Amino acid sequence: MVLSGGKPMPPGRATGGTEPARSRERFLQGEPVDADVRTSILSSWRRSRSLGLSPDQADLPFREDFDRDGRIVRAAVPVLDQLQAMFAGSKMNISVADANGTVLLRRFGEASLARSLPAFQRVPGFVFAERVAGTNGIGLALAERQLIRVHGAEHFAERSQRSACRALPVRDPLSGRIEGVLCFGYPSSAEDPALAITLRKAARAIERRLLGQSSARERALLRAYLDTRAEASVGLHRTIGVDELAPELLPRDRVVLTERAAELISSGQRAAVDVSLFDGRRVTLVSRPMTSGSGVEGVAIEAVLPGPSPRVPLAAPSQVDVPPGFPGDLAMVTTAPLPRLVPAAAAPGRLSITALSRHLPDVARGLFGTVGRGRVVDDQSDSPPQARGLVMVGEPRVGTYAVAARRRLELLSEASARIGTTLDVRRTAQELAETAVPRLADFVTIDLPEAVLRGEESADPRSDLHRTVVHGIRDDLPFSPVGEQVDFGLTTPQMRCLTSGQAVLEPDLKAAAGWLAQDPEHTERLLTHVHSLIAVPLAARGVVLGIASFYRAQDPAPFGDDDRSLGLELANRAALSIDNARRYTRERTMVLTLQRSLLPHDLPGQDAVEVAHRYLPAESDVGGDWYDVFPLSGTRIGLFVGDVVGHGMLSAATMGQLRTAARSFAELDFPPDEVLTHLDNLVGRLDREEPAAGTGVIGATCLYAIYDPTSQQCTMARAGHPPPALVWPDGTVSFPDLPAGPPLGLGGLPFEAAEIHLPEGSRLLLYTDGLIEDRHRDVDMVLDKLRGALAHPEHTPEQTCQTVLETVAPAHPGDDIALLVARTHALDPHRIATWDLPADPARVSEVRAAALRQLADWGLDETAFAAELMLSELVTNAIRHGAGPIRVRLLHGRTLICEVSDTSNTAPHLRRAASTDEGGRGLFLVAQLAQSWGTRYLPEGKVIWAECGLDGA
Repeated sequence: MVLSGGKPMPPGRATGGTEPARSRERFLQGEPVDADVRTSILSSWRRSRSLGLSPDQADLPFREDFDRDGRIVRAAVPVLDQLQAMFAGSKMNISVADANGTVLLRRFGEASLARSLPAFQRVPGFVFAERVAGTNGIGLALAERQLIRVHGAEHFAERSQRSACRALPVRDPLSGRIEGVLCFGYPSSAEDPALAITLRKAARAIERRLLGQSSARERALLRAYLDTRAEASVGLHRTIGVDELAPELLPRDRVVLTERAAELISSGQRAAVDVSLFDGRRVTLVSRPMTSGSGVEGVAIEAVLPGPSPRVPLAAPSQVDVPPGFPGDLAMVTTAPLPRLVPAAAAPGRLSITALSRHLPDVARGLFGTVGRGRVVDDQSDSPPQARGLVMVGEPRVGTYAVAARRRLELLSEASARIGTTLDVRRTAQELAETAVPRLADFVTIDLPEAVLRGEESADPRSDLHRTVVHGIRDDLPFSPVGEQVDFGLTTPQMRCLTSGQAVLEPDLKAAAGWLAQDPEHTERLLTHVHSLIAVPLAARGVVLGIASFYRAQDPAPFGDDDRSLGLELANRAALSIDNARRYTRERTMVLTLQRSLLPHDLPGQDAVEVAHRYLPAESDVGGDWYDVFPLSGTRIGLFVGDVVGHGMLSAATMGQLRTAARSFAELDFPPDEVLTHLDNLVGRLDREEPAAGTGVIGATCLYAIYDPTSQQCTMARAGHPPPALVWPDGTVSFPDLPAGPPLGLGGLPFEAAEIHLPEGSRLLLYTDGLIEDRHRDVDMVLDKLRGALAHPEHTPEQTCQTVLETVAPAHPGDDIALLVARTHALDPHRIATWDLPADPARVSEVRAAALRQLADWGLDETAFAAELMLSELVTNAIRHGAGPIRVRLLHGRTLICEVSDTSNTAPHLRRAASTDEGGRGLFLVAQLAQSWGTRYLPEGKVIWAECGLDGA
């Protein structure tokens, strides 16, 4: 092996002692170097290794059949001559290669340098494509399709370790296709960042000259057309500019004519089509194939209007200034600024489109049919006189670019409406795939991390990808199925895309070594169907969300850079929508988690009712719906259902406060109307203290019911809430007309309770308005459906909940739904014992004796001692401090409850008695013997109760 200085170098070792050299050595030994090497270089090293290339390989392929006079050569020669003069006296090696990596031209800043370099660095014809030469400037610029820099040991091969280079692809401004690569090679010690600026300017100069070549072809067609039509103008047929032919055309009519003309040019065939204008008129567009005197084949598009030809001289194009960098004998033919309807690379200048009308700028080129050399074939010489106006002249291939560009713009416009219609991550990804197929790709796969699907950020999306979408023109391709975890290899385009954050284009998958190396068997099956790939990262707001892979199968043309740009634009738009959906999913999950944590998880054991419940969050956002079930004194049960106005975290938090307060007020044994009054005051206070961050007044609705199994009476009150549904034991369904009451938070208005007798086996349905209120449904019809769903007396509460949700709840609820079903039970009268007595201390012993006999009948002998003491203290307390008459009641349910009621409203309270006090220890004794005790107020008087377990107290 020979270095640039002509001295031999031992193979197998990087020189220079720099950090890249050490990293390269570690890489070749199989050690990880991800943190020490630039992404593009490391990816190229991996591809080179996967191709089986050796760093010691000295030979490069040489081609003698390369085109020495092609478009890129003709465009580059003057530019390279100027660069050679600019770098005169330096060790600069300037080269131009074609799109396959074959060097076509070489220039040297120092003439003697050409004699001292090895042949592959001075003789055109050597191939520097990455697949044969490894990491180098020309090969990497073609692989990455952008400006790159390779310095010293970053080269894969030993032969280039002491040199550096910068290379930039050169594109055809019309098609956007890479025509070649401009590369600066120089010693590593001569590295200068300013070289990148010079390289870009030189590449742009070559591209302008390529555009000038296309302009020259268009001008030749225009000259041939004008010459021919000038000769024909002496006859019956005159051709003028379409503006002079129909000056009254509206701008939108001109756009329609221009677009249809572009399509005619791109098809390259002889044709005539009728175009309907917005005012009802019809214009015929005729395509006329033609050939210039220099052999350029193209098409002219004429607009033909019925009627005699006006006596207007032939409209000729105007000459305008020639853009810098073009040959002096060329001029751009146009009379108006050209719209940006071509690929981005082709926008500057738009020389390939000729415009003869001030209001009809060209958007396409190319025509139909064949013509004689230097003339337009006119096959309608015997037709009646008609007025004709030239719309545009051009070549079919250039017209194809313009039509494709317009369709790309249409696709982008359509994508704005189709992608992001929901706040669902999976659906948004599906919309991206449906938009791209088949107008950009034949198949699309989208892979997202599991964390993103949950609404979170993925710590490392490269190791957590799951196939989320597979969409294409058919379903029989062997892509990994939806739901499966996808592991991309380090050299695959997808992994390079995720690592670099840039879109990766693989025009020919059969030559994509990294893609083939991932899974040879699987990729081999895919290669029988697809041939080209674009891998695009889905990233928004600095967060990598996943990757989209676009595959082409039916279209024989591979993807190009314009397709990559289009795919990237679609992915960027989709990524923003996916990120919005992800953030919404995260917020909704947080609110839903809070909501569910504030709802009851396990309902308490009790015998009064059999309960089932459901909570269904809204699809769009989580609200503040809630329910609660809790036992009250005297075997009673409290049933709550409520709805906080609004959605989101504030509503969920407010719901938690209301539920806690509601339970607290209820456990004080307040009646339903008083509980609602206390809640109303609480909501008003919350609104004053925390004004909802400017979102409006906090409000809520609520329904509270207390069912007493001893009397089978249900007392209910509601605050702006829908009334409950009652299902009687025979299956009859009714909606009791409870006093409405205002919603919580309005204040100043009273609440009223109603009492209803519920026979055993009745079902009580409490629900929030999300079940019945929907803007797409009539409330009366929904209530009829609810009545039908409930008219099944044999259903259990669980079955009732399920039936109601399946038949009554909306398919896509816009509001939360809380549902509570309670089937009533009655306490066996044989388990209730009652005694009435006057306020006479002598009667206490009689009550104790009767209570002991009753406990013995119930088989509660082990509980008798504790019950006797508690009952004695409570009765004595009522006689001494209360007012008669006095009633004593024993309830035998899950526990034993002792109740003593009197007509006094004075409530006893627990106090600590001093050692010298004669009294004050009775309630203390009751509190020690009972599981719980308390006071319940009646319309007249109070009840003091104590509850003890049945395990012997």
